[in-house]
Amino acid sequence: MNTTAFQLDGDVALVTGGGTGLGRGIAAALIEAGGRVVITGRRADVLDDARQRLGPEACVAVAGDVTDTADRAAMLAAGPAAWGRPATVLVNNAGIHLKKPAAEVDDPAFQAVLMTHVNAGFALARAAYPAMCDAGGGSVVFMASMASLLGIPGVSAYSAAKSAVLGLTRSLAAEWSAQGVRVNAVAPGWIQSPMLERALDGDPQRRRRILDRTPMGRFGHPQDIGRAVVYLASPAGGFLNGVVLPVDGGASIGF
Repeated sequence: MNTTAFQLDGDVALVTGGGTGLGRGIAAALIEAGGRVVITGRRADVLDDARQRLGPEACVAVAGDVTDTADRAAMLAAGPAAWGRPATVLVNNAGIHLKKPAAEVDDPAFQAVLMTHVNAGFALARAAYPAMCDAGGGSVVFMASMASLLGIPGVSAYSAAKSAVLGLTRSLAAEWSAQGVRVNAVAPGWIQSPMLERALDGDPQRRRRILDRTPMGRFGHPQDIGRAVVYLASPAGGFLNGVVLPVDGGASIGF
């Protein structure tokens, strides 16, 4: 097998929400594959720590909010400033979660979730697209979710946002791929992370339900998501377009 097909050979990637959890796992996998990575997030101290762990020669950090137009511009400018090349891989990983009964979710809270996952992800993809075209192609990877695929109570806003991500992925893939810009999504299952631990804290029955419906009987790891992103972004995934790839240990097909 030609393993070089899975290499990124110095390509610049922008990973939003890259300081912790899945985002840091994605950044690590992209660097392992030869990429250079810009990580973003709202907490500068967390980003600085992540950058040191990832390796400052291959990673730069930009603190900012993906819902802010000026901050998004700064994120996209970081690749050319550090390495003289724009991002040709964009991973829209940043997100916020809201667990609350649907009848108690007010309009501002609902809109805040959509704004981060959908509006900001689309705005970044739209802004990155011209440079990708000029570079001869690129790859946009959205983070979907089990909430895109399954009916999960208590997460109505999050489910709506992640379902919208699927439509956005397919629409952009159909529109942009003729210009060499592929658009795909990863749908993580239940992945070991601080966010998962907070969600399951004090709820052993929910933990058991998740593991019981996952055929592999365990949680995933951030590197599982990172390696899936590498596959989608690298030449190895060069004919994948508009795909939603579940990385879930079989949870979405388990009974």
